[in-house]
Amino acid sequence: MARKGSGEGVRPGRVSLAERVYVALRDDLATGELQPTERLRAERLALRYGVSRTPVREALARLQADGLVQRHPDGLYPYRLRLAELDELYELRIVLEARGFQRIDATDSVQPHSPAAHDLPAVRAELDRWREYRDTPPEPGPELVAADERFHTELLRAAGNSALADALTAVYLRVRPVRTMDAPNAERVAAMTTDHIAIAEQVLAGEQDQALHTLTAHIASSRAHVRVRAEQAIAFTKLGSAVRD
Repeated sequence: MARKGSGEGVRPGRVSLAERVYVALRDDLATGELQPTERLRAERLALRYGVSRTPVREALARLQADGLVQRHPDGLYPYRLRLAELDELYELRIVLEARGFQRIDATDSVQPHSPAAHDLPAVRAELDRWREYRDTPPEPGPELVAADERFHTELLRAAGNSALADALTAVYLRVRPVRTMDAPNAERVAAMTTDHIAIAEQVLAGEQDQALHTLTAHIASSRAHVRVRAEQAIAFTKLGSAVRD
């Protein structure tokens, strides 16, 4: 949403002001626009989004229920993952994304003549996108993280169960702040691109088992990398607290 607004009443068919603030605040939390250590004051956020404090408070209440905001003794703050939770969320990613392939196999076994399969045009569109990225590598940052998330959610949605894709999106909202603040180097971007292209090509070729194997290895590699980087960041933070200029 624009950072300007007013408290006008909601017209029929339009998204409510509270909903727009909720989406904007959720996205700013996920992309690190709001610092993890920053207290979420309703007054300051109202100025940021150009609204009154009421829709901000409503948005904060929803985000707290979503687990993206947590209450401390002195107020509300962005939720900060623990290392154990990071591992658990990546494990959940594997479960959700693997289920997309398992769902197709299960449907085929129950209904041998059913047309159950991935939505191939959607998979092909993602393949084309990542082939373009291979030829013209994108800059590391929030847009690349969003493109990576879109690949995985679209691949899962193409398996025919949007609820699985929605659940994966919820996982990404929890993990995204960590990933956004850890910009990958050129080598990591190239590896991501290669894996995405391989997965999409295998799905299009009907090689579901191989695609699942490549996907699982891809997520495991990402999990290991993020875990190491998070541990390094924690170590540097402790080191930084022990010295000064």
